[in-house]
Amino acid sequence: MSATETARPTKGPDTSRVVLSVRDLKKWFPIRKGLFSRVVGHVKAVDGVSFDIHAGETLGLVGESGCGKTTVGRTILRLNDPVTAGIAEFHGQDVFELQGGDLRALRRRMQIIFQDPYSSLNPRMTVESIVGEALTVHGMVANKKERRERVQDLLEKCGLDPIRHITRYPHEFSGGQRQRIGIARAIALEPELIVCDEPVSALDVSIQAQVINLLQRLQEEMGIAYLFIAHGLAVVEHISHRVAVMYLGRIAEIADTETLYANPVHPYTQALLSAIPSPDPDAPLNPHPLEGEVPTPINPPAGCRFHPRCRFAEDRCKSNTTPIPIYEVGPGHRVACILGENVDGAKRVGELVHGDDETSAS
Repeated sequence: MSATETARPTKGPDTSRVVLSVRDLKKWFPIRKGLFSRVVGHVKAVDGVSFDIHAGETLGLVGESGCGKTTVGRTILRLNDPVTAGIAEFHGQDVFELQGGDLRALRRRMQIIFQDPYSSLNPRMTVESIVGEALTVHGMVANKKERRERVQDLLEKCGLDPIRHITRYPHEFSGGQRQRIGIARAIALEPELIVCDEPVSALDVSIQAQVINLLQRLQEEMGIAYLFIAHGLAVVEHISHRVAVMYLGRIAEIADTETLYANPVHPYTQALLSAIPSPDPDAPLNPHPLEGEVPTPINPPAGCRFHPRCRFAEDRCKSNTTPIPIYEVGPGHRVACILGENVDGAKRVGELVHGDDETSAS
């Protein structure tokens, strides 16, 4: 069984309810040198990202390694503090302004599933302690008996044996079982949003399909919204309602899944999709290969950051004084590229203004 045999999401998101709204998010990491650790530059991991996630929706976030996908998720959850610029509103509350008890209450409603099922579980704790710790911390259970019953329910919901597995330690489980424990921990507090940070990339292909099906079932039962971060575009296609393609700290294209995979506009999106292996032996080889390496986020290229690797690049793409246009080429389909102007019915809805403001990251 392969990941492509999973079912598409069946229960649509509630587009009338925005769970998370991110606007112009930036997270720069300072580079320090010298005896006095003077800041000499910044790693611009996330540099102006905007998107919304609706109730019960899965937004896939894809891109090459180092493009800033994981940093987006960790910054939204306040695991990377402080934020450089931008806002992230969770049901109208700015995540970056919350402190103390308000921040503690927020953490109950936003959770994360980590990429590595081995290092994300404490080897000295039993499954009951790992999954039940948050229940105790947030006062959701009155005593140990109630906690054990609640943990057993969560394990059963995630496809684990609630009797045999609850007293075991992480080293006694396979990678797929460990990730199920991580999922049980994430849903223990009944969150509204879960950041899935490449939750299947470390698993065998057959196990990937099982975990994706589990995530879809939990979403339908509990109405959870996912920010699903991944490398594998085939996996993202089958779990996401919408997909955002990220390159070097910025979103290049965003659309609903069916539209993006059938009609990609940005050259980077086209290259990523053409790299997906085809089961047809007679299918043509990759017609849009990516050449060159991803530039450094310390000193990104002037103008459009993809232009050094783009076969359609023009002089205006390379200028730091010319804003990159954002076109809406269809309902909910936006692309940050000059090629958007060639799509019938496209309208310009914004722009990315280049030129680095170093003071904003200090």
